[in-house]
Parts: sequence; structure tokens; C-alpha cells
Amino acid sequence: MSRFLDRLAGHVHRKVHLVVDGHCAHRSRRVRHWLALHAERTEPHFLPAYASEPNPDELVNADLKRSPPMHSRARDQAQLAAETSRFYHRRQRQPHVVRGYFGGPTSATSLM
Repeated sequence: MSRFLDRLAGHVHRKVHLVVDGHCAHRSRRVRHWLALHAERTEPHFLPAYASEPNPDELVNADLKRSPPMHSRARDQAQLAAETSRFYHRRQRQPHVVRGYFGGPTSATSLM
């Protein structure tokens, strides 16, 4: 997890908001230490252990599963990784959609 955070912090040149669930890897001593060292550049947002509505990470995963190009399916792991990366890059340029995952102005349910 801390290798991922190092790569993320190295590629993003502004404050990073991390939305994470309660998985033990996200609350580990190593991750807490990393967050403390990078507190000025990162802000963690822990999702509740239980929510009656889907968590934003579940909504984005559902959106990802529904978004592959209809004309082709990934034939191997590299192609799947490339398609997934394209999806996330598209979403980075669509803040109105991302807000919808959190119940913002665009309804998350309209994304599904």
C-alpha cells in the first residue's frame, strides 16, 4: 500500500484526497506512518464501516464494470489494465461524475 501511495504522491502535484474503506491494509501502522509523513499533501477520508447506501468506491467499481467498450473485450491482463487506466483518466476529466459518487449534484444512481 505504501508503494502505491509513493507512486501516487510522485505523480500528483497537488493535495491528494484518499477515500478508503475500513480494510486493515488502509489502517496499518505503515500506512498511518506514511500519512503522517505526508500530511501536508494528503488527506484521508475513511468510509463508515457500514452504510445503508453503497459506498462511493462501490459505485465507481460498478461504473467501471459497465463502461468497457462494447466493440471489444480485453483479451489479456495488459489490455484490461490499459482499459481500466483509460476509464480512470476519463473520470479525472469529469469531476461532475466523480461528485455523483458522493451524492453531489450529479446523482450517483444515474451513473448506474
